[in-house]
Amino acid sequence: MKVILLSHTAEPEKQIALAANLCYSNTDIMEISKKFYSKEQQEKLINILLNNNHLSPFEHASFTFGIEGVSRALSHQLVRHRIASYSQQSQRYVTMKKDVPYVLPLSIAKSKYKDAFVKYIDEGKKLYDLMVKDGIPKEDARYLLTNATCTNIIVTMNARALLNFFELRCCQHAQWEIRKMAFIMLAEVKKVAPIIFRDAGPSCKRGFCRENDNKCSWFNIFSRLEKQDLNMQDL
Repeated sequence: MKVILLSHTAEPEKQIALAANLCYSNTDIMEISKKFYSKEQQEKLINILLNNNHLSPFEHASFTFGIEGVSRALSHQLVRHRIASYSQQSQRYVTMKKDVPYVLPLSIAKSKYKDAFVKYIDEGKKLYDLMVKDGIPKEDARYLLTNATCTNIIVTMNARALLNFFELRCCQHAQWEIRKMAFIMLAEVKKVAPIIFRDAGPSCKRGFCRENDNKCSWFNIFSRLEKQDLNMQDL
């Protein structure tokens, strides 16, 4: 899995602060823009927005990610987040090569079913190759490919959508592959917008569990992440 922050709104935190201040000001926009060169001012207003759940100004900052080597099982979950834009590698137009990578879940890799799983994947890819060479359209032959098949996707989300995405997908109840991706994405956006995403993550990081799981142990994990005692890519 590889996650790259390709681009983002210039000065995303300033953009959000400007949008928020406009809601409560009778001053023109250019005049408002002069007030927010200070990081301290931006942080103060963003904290007020977050504490009061006034999140519409966060929609004015967007972030675009390049994501490689994730399974189709993950991408099917990802596109359920509707406030986003997606461009995905097409199995209709791109011929899947013999060595096309796939995701092998750790639970299967450690089990007695590993060899059978790998054989099933390999046989499917061989039959796919034969069909394509024999003139079967790629869009039909791809029915043989499994959810384990890797794909590449470009995703753009605004900051509000990302906050919601992290709350849902960084949770220990999320599926492991998309959870790992979410943590890597979170690490990337924190580099360019640390104020916005300072407290981003599952709801338990903010003191409550949306899953009502009293046995959740994620709080200790977040403490280690903040101390850089744990690599997000290892989750």
